[in-house]
Amino acid sequence: MSSARQVFDEMPQRNLVSWSAMISGYDQVAEHWLALELYSQMCSFLPNEYVFASVISACAGLAALVEGQQLHAQSLKLGCTSISFVANALISMYMKCGRCSDGSLVHSGVSDPTLVSYNALISGFADNGQSIDGFRVFSQMQRRGLFPDEFTFAGILKICSDSTDQHNGAALHCQAMKLNLESSAFIGNVIIGMYSSFKLIDEAEKVFRTIKDRDLISWNTILSTCSNCFDHVRALRVLRVMIADHHDLKPDDFTYSGALAACAGLASLKHGKQIHGHLIRTRLHNDVGVSNSLMNMYAKCGSIVNAYNTFNRMGCSRNLVSWNTIIAGYGNHGLGDRALELFQDMKAEGMRPDSVTFLTLLTACNHSGLVEEGQLCLDSMVESYGIFPETEHLSCIIDLLGRAGRLKEAEDYIERFEFGGDPIVLGSLLAACVLHGEVPMGERLGKRLLKLEPATTSPYVLLSNLYATDEKWHGVAETKKLLKVSGLKKEPGHSMVEVNDTFEKFTKGDFSHSRILDIRETLRTLSSAEGETAISAGYQN
Repeated sequence: MSSARQVFDEMPQRNLVSWSAMISGYDQVAEHWLALELYSQMCSFLPNEYVFASVISACAGLAALVEGQQLHAQSLKLGCTSISFVANALISMYMKCGRCSDGSLVHSGVSDPTLVSYNALISGFADNGQSIDGFRVFSQMQRRGLFPDEFTFAGILKICSDSTDQHNGAALHCQAMKLNLESSAFIGNVIIGMYSSFKLIDEAEKVFRTIKDRDLISWNTILSTCSNCFDHVRALRVLRVMIADHHDLKPDDFTYSGALAACAGLASLKHGKQIHGHLIRTRLHNDVGVSNSLMNMYAKCGSIVNAYNTFNRMGCSRNLVSWNTIIAGYGNHGLGDRALELFQDMKAEGMRPDSVTFLTLLTACNHSGLVEEGQLCLDSMVESYGIFPETEHLSCIIDLLGRAGRLKEAEDYIERFEFGGDPIVLGSLLAACVLHGEVPMGERLGKRLLKLEPATTSPYVLLSNLYATDEKWHGVAETKKLLKVSGLKKEPGHSMVEVNDTFEKFTKGDFSHSRILDIRETLRTLSSAEGETAISAGYQN
């Protein structure tokens, strides 16, 4: 663009085409302010529809509503708003400025709206979270005999993802298949993302396999989908296949961040270090986002020293996520005092904490039993920074006070911040009542929880345990009877074990593993050895 501007500036005479080409060029390379500045200098010519389309598009890129409205008025005076591509630019501008009603008004004034007009409207409703209006326009478009294209599906599928509308999402997927759009990377990636929001990993992988020419975005999307669905083993498998079989694709920062998240989820330090080696060879370890992911991986794999070394190497490139990650790392390792020291260092560097920062601090205080410090953190969050506590903050302080046996103070926090209808917060206090045998308060909370969440097992289990602590066996039997009548079943627990670079999943009550007999025999041997060790230790003492 610098060469084009030099030619433009050196022209002895400029006409409308010259101005239009230059303004359009700035808009296309996202130099939106320069496009507006150049337009303001175009005094000798009346703008035409091409100039208006470009400069209105620049306003959309900047979300410059006032300037966009002024251009709308000018184009209206010159009779350009009836031209489809000017109207489309106006629709996009209003939508990107959050003025959906104005965008709809422009659309309704177009005598024969094109597919591009409908796409702009649907995309705008998707970006502004207005799902009902988005589906209404989509239906209206089809009634007019217009067939949706890739851009239509990108917008309407985003609406399904954001609203977790599985029924319509599956129907739109079928429609995309009928129009042979599913196999394109552009639409396939969007569909994978949609199934990711529904936590349907198998459906997402099926779509991934149908994409003919998978690009890097396809691989990154399926990788993040695996992590989003907590299938971390599959995520590492995807990365392995990508690196081994697709040499034309070069993993980027998003690829490695997703893979490191999988290592963190599995607490697999070995795989995390292997990926760190890849990063050093590709020089991506200097990327801020990747460094934050590395820090998180090391912290969750128990290597807090490596996590801090990564944090230290970042130097002045550290951002708020970096500070939050290292504070969380120390907090989760039970090093609450060190986490609080880092918070002071963070403030000294002029970094303003956010709600995530305070959640990491409260978690750190909780893991270290720092009750007074935790209360000070919550008070500071509200009074000094004006951040109102969310469910996670309050459940954390309730758990902290509950473990310390300060149940009345915990209940006061619930009343103070009006969280009496939040099942997670109430569940935290009920668990504390079970721990300390506080039956009257626990019984009251348990009954309230059953009304709030009759379709989950946790209130029944907690209430039953509460009665058991006080040997109220009639209450235990009654609660178990209620659970049985409800038809709910407790989700069985599971654990993951890494053996020879393979992760094995063991679920309670599941004996379907191919080597279950060998596993049982090994467990018997280990149990016997443990028993003999305990007996020997007893004799030595």
